[in-house]
Amino acid sequence: MLHHGEVAPQFSLPDADMEYFDFGSIRGKQHAVVFFYPRDKTPLCTIEATDFSDHESDFGKLGCIVVGVSRDDCLSHAEFRDEQGLSIRLLSDEDGEVCRKFGVSQYKQFDGHRKLCVIRSTFVIDREGIVQHALYDIAPKGHAAAVFKLVKDLSFADKTNHHIARSRAHHKGSHANR
Repeated sequence: MLHHGEVAPQFSLPDADMEYFDFGSIRGKQHAVVFFYPRDKTPLCTIEATDFSDHESDFGKLGCIVVGVSRDDCLSHAEFRDEQGLSIRLLSDEDGEVCRKFGVSQYKQFDGHRKLCVIRSTFVIDREGIVQHALYDIAPKGHAAAVFKLVKDLSFADKTNHHIARSRAHHKGSHANR
């Protein structure tokens, strides 16, 4: 399991259009919300993906990209996206490698058989690639709004820290001129 302050694992996965998304390509540029969900087209996964999709432009205004990851294949993602009118990128982790890296795989018992499942989880990752929030086993209803607040707080902290750094630099410069 990942925790606050840890570096998020790097990954590259195909999306619903079979185009690769390289997580490293946004480092230093954007915050990221990476949410893991068990399966396309199931009721709770549909609620979660739809909510994130409905708020995608709001996240974008805060300099944040949202991507969903499951072990479904690209074709399943394309059908799910098209049927539900989703705008967020859905990434396919068929072999479960990225799920393991993020610590969201767990064995569960079904009808006497152990099956590897994805724990519904969300990670808020800052633009430097550091996990700011790791949320495991979440309830999907209202989750996107709660995550949006976390990203908004993160963006506010970014602006505040940037302003403080500029003030300090200006203050040092004025002392040097004395």
